[in-house]
This record gives sequence, C-alpha cells and structure tokens, in this order.
Amino acid sequence: MVRSSKLRIAFIHPDLGIGGAERLVVDAALGLQSLGHSVDIYTSHHDQHHCFEETRDGTLRVHHVIPPLPRSIQGKFHIMFAHARQLHLTMHLMCTSAHQYDVFFVDQLSTCIPFLRMLCGKRVVFYCHFPDKLLANGAYVEDRPRKNVNILKCIYRFPMDWLEEVTTTQADLILANSKFTARVTKSHFSSLRHQLKVVYPGINIAAYISPIDPSDSDILQVASQRRTLLSLNRFEMKKNAALAIEAFAILRNKDPKTSDVRLVLAGGYDPRLEDNIRTLKSLIELAQFSGLTYNIVTPSQSRVAVPSFPKITSNEPDILFLLNFTTAQRSGLLQAQSTLALLYTPANEHFGIGPVEGMICGLPILACDSGGPTETIVDQPADQRTGWLYRPQPSVWAQALEEICNLSETDRKALSQRARDRAQQMFGMEAMAKSLEGVLEEAVSMGPVSRTGMWLVMLAVLGLLVALFFRYGSFSG
Repeated sequence: MVRSSKLRIAFIHPDLGIGGAERLVVDAALGLQSLGHSVDIYTSHHDQHHCFEETRDGTLRVHHVIPPLPRSIQGKFHIMFAHARQLHLTMHLMCTSAHQYDVFFVDQLSTCIPFLRMLCGKRVVFYCHFPDKLLANGAYVEDRPRKNVNILKCIYRFPMDWLEEVTTTQADLILANSKFTARVTKSHFSSLRHQLKVVYPGINIAAYISPIDPSDSDILQVASQRRTLLSLNRFEMKKNAALAIEAFAILRNKDPKTSDVRLVLAGGYDPRLEDNIRTLKSLIELAQFSGLTYNIVTPSQSRVAVPSFPKITSNEPDILFLLNFTTAQRSGLLQAQSTLALLYTPANEHFGIGPVEGMICGLPILACDSGGPTETIVDQPADQRTGWLYRPQPSVWAQALEEICNLSETDRKALSQRARDRAQQMFGMEAMAKSLEGVLEEAVSMGPVSRTGMWLVMLAVLGLLVALFFRYGSFSG
C-alpha cells in the first residue's frame, strides 16, 4: 500500500551537536521536508553555539528537552545515562505530542523503540550508524580479535549490550549507512532477523557549492594562497588525525617542492569532552615534535575559547587547527583553488561523510582502505579514480600525498569531474530523501502495531535500567 498524503515524522536523536551522525539527521530532515513532509526533531542536548546552522536558524523545528540527568558521573557510565536520558525524552514526547505523528525515525540509541511502538501504537524506523557494543572498547577492526577487557567492565557492558540488541530488534524496519555496517551488525546481533536496508547518507549539494563571501572575516581567517591539504573530522582519538600530521611531516622532509603546502585540520571540538581535549593536545605535541609550526583558531561567533598552547605561529603556519568551523568556512576550504585534496584518516569508518563532501567539490580523496570509504571512493582502475585508498601507514600516505601534489592539471581536472559526478549521482540529499521516504511509507503501510510480547520487553528494559541505577548510581569510580 502506498500512502499518497504527506507524512508527519518525528526524529529522535540524543545529542544534536556537530558530527557525521548529526549531519545525516539534519540532511535527512531537510530532504524529507523538501518533499513536503512535516518533520520535527527531538533531542536531549542542543547547544545553540555548537550545532549545525539549520538547527538554530528556524530551517528545522528542533525540540530540546532538557533531562534531569547528567551525561555521566565523573566521566563514567556514559551509556547507562544515555539510555536513561533517551527514556526521559521519550516520556516527554509520549505525554505531549506523540499522537500527532505517523511514524518515528530513531538513530544511534534504540532504547525508546519498544515504548514508542507499544504505548503510541506507531511504526518505528531505526537507522543504524554502527553498534555501540562494538565501539565500547575502542575502534572496531573487522576480522581482528576483540581486545581483552577487565572483568568489571564486562559485567557493566553485558546488560548494556543486551539492551541495545533487544531494543534494536523491536524496530519495524532497520536501515544501515553502508554495506559494511549492515554486514557487521548482522553478524554481531545474533537475534536480529531483519534484512538491513542500506541508505547511504546524502548531503545538501547546494550548501557545498554555493558562492561564498571572500570578505567574510571567518573566511579570511582560514584562507591562504598556500597549497592546502584538508582534513574534516571531530577532534577524537579514533579519527586518527595524527596520521595526517605524520604523513605531512614525511612529505615535507622528503620533497622540497612541497615547502609551500600547509595542512588544515578542521572539526568539531567540545570542551566538555575529555577525549576532545586529549586529542587536540596530542596533535599539538605531535606537530611540535615534527618541527611544524601551528596555529589554533575558532570562528568569530564561537563561544569556545581557544586552548592555550606554547609557540603558536599566527602568520601562515604549517598546520592550522580550526575548531568548530562554520558552514562558510567549510565551503570556503573545500572550494578553494589552493586546496589539493581531502584527507580522511579514520580506519574502519562506518560510512564517513567527509569523502563525499570532498568529492562534491571536486577534490581528490585520500582515505583508509577499510569500512565505508571503500564504498564511496573509486581507487581502481586509474581512469575511473576519484581518490586513493591505502592502509593507515604514514610512509604510505606520504607517498600518496606526493603523487597528489604532483598531479598534472589535466589529470586533476578529469579526476575532479569524476568525483563530482559520483557524489551527485549516489550521495545527494535528494537520493537519500527519496529512499527514506519510501522506507517510511513502507513502515506506515504495515498497519496497526502488534503488541504481542512487547510488555515483556518494556518491563525488562525498565527493570534493567532501575537495577543498574541502584547498583552503579552511587559509585563515582
């Protein structure tokens, strides 16, 4: 059954900050809205000074429901509180406006799914970025044995992992951001009977190719005539931006002709997160150890203070650290004639929107040969290439960078056109929105929700969380 009328859709997302998952939610909402559907986003955290512009300028309706619970206790129990905060958000939604929606779109955390289906009687589509159980002990590497974990963490994680799997399987339809994620999720969730559908994240192409104001102070802050290698990633250890610095240092020492090349590391930085603080500090120390000059900047309207580090070079540094870039800064760097390539450093990335952002602007991409980038980037044959896929080894990446820096103008233009064509055909917001529209309509067409057995799941979820709070809530270690 195909529904002819437009849908009323509620998105449920835990933290609407700046990141790949958040970019997908924003672009998915924009795409569905452009097709005439009514879209609302519900979230437990939305900082007006640390979010995508469409979520604060009125383009999208965002409902920020502040929970009475912390994110953690002294940096611990993040996932337990994440589940509890989402249940608070779900309770608010059910007590206020859940009845007005036709279908729910949930991503990242699946805790709310059985409650939405049982108590609201509405269908739920779950978008899986990657199973949390596989990320709890560091970056996931396919076909490699999992790291040994201490017994206390195993005891803590066991109910959390069970909760993730049992609530995920309650969704009416499950989507994945790549074939890689779909395959890994299916193999590690033994009770999952769904066939995961792959819907690639899509980007708002117009936002990346629209003209920029070269006189904008934020653009002037990051602009340079020097040839530029660009990396766009959150400042997190798992993103492995150190690989870009190490490869860049080797390149500079190896090839004197690259003395005019600079590296720009731009991404989301949240001073609330210890991982962000440690990552930036380690990258600064690596730059200093490598004998590279550096500077740290933030946009003019940013509320995030620039961290204090020694020996900053404000004029034409070798490495520019850009914290919490604006949309204009991102577009300016991606479109700049001086930008040579986009470097995407995470290994086993679940999808990775960065390569798509680079390709839509015609940039060659250098990425790791694992995970989602193997689906977005064409490495071989050479006459169809949109980028390079290599193992994450600095010396190997330095060799690839040397090749990229020395591309002929003819080869660069041909590669640029291939990259644009691939991004537009496969990863545009319109393609994603159409795919999501079809999935949401399919979910609604399933008819009334069967509540058989769901009471047991709901009681088990609530009982587990209550037990965990009594067990762990009083501990700070």
